[in-house]
Amino acid sequence: MEIIIKNDYDEICSEASQIIFQEWQKKNNIVLGLATGRTPLGVYAKLIDSFKKGELDFSETRAFSLDEYIGLKKDHPQSFAYFMNKNLYHQINIKKENIHGLQGLPEDIDEHCRQYETLIKSVGGIDVQILGIGSNGHIGFNEPSSSLASRTRAKTLTEETIESNRQFFKGEEGIPCYCLTMGIGTILEAKTILLLAFGENKAEAVVNSVEGPVTATVPASALQLHPDVKIILDEDAASLLTRKDYYRWVYSNKKGVERYAKKL
Repeated sequence: MEIIIKNDYDEICSEASQIIFQEWQKKNNIVLGLATGRTPLGVYAKLIDSFKKGELDFSETRAFSLDEYIGLKKDHPQSFAYFMNKNLYHQINIKKENIHGLQGLPEDIDEHCRQYETLIKSVGGIDVQILGIGSNGHIGFNEPSSSLASRTRAKTLTEETIESNRQFFKGEEGIPCYCLTMGIGTILEAKTILLLAFGENKAEAVVNSVEGPVTATVPASALQLHPDVKIILDEDAASLLTRKDYYRWVYSNKKGVERYAKKL
């Protein structure tokens, strides 16, 4: 795990977008795993800006959405398909056939999830997976008690997550209680994982995930098992970490290690 502590949200998004840009330079047909919600919005804005400046070309990029609510059509304003179209896809030159997402109303949920897994594998897996983190430590919609080996499947949301989502469904009676999500095992197969977090309300989840034991009670703690995870935080989200000085020292001296690696 590489813990990167930034001053604020804008710096978090700059760091994440720069990593994605560097990976795209290595592989123009990069496969991205993309999350929704407030956390990655700034990253998507910076990617759009880079595209408009002619620095990034998404024509060969493939994208896979992390999750979706069960029961929502893809044109529903609160569906994650709608979110991704509005906040990224419709503003870049990604091909429609290269956009992949879980369906809110599949005919057969289990078969749909199996097909999604197969599709990810058929393109060589996800190169960079973007994640946020819930205040209870969930990643995707893998709520506490989710198997650390879980695959894409249906999940029941916790009352905490449902209440957190209520703000997005103002005036609507039915707040989704069920979802489809990539599993923790699926997420861990991505080559590089970027977990972004900002704000004091994420501090406890962050410290439990980074410095606590690996446990299904804190799903994001499973990221400790991955060989290339970058946890990018602002000062508030990092406030409970006990080894902040070390994380900062490692990050600031990173280029020194890279110089030795090139010589070897």
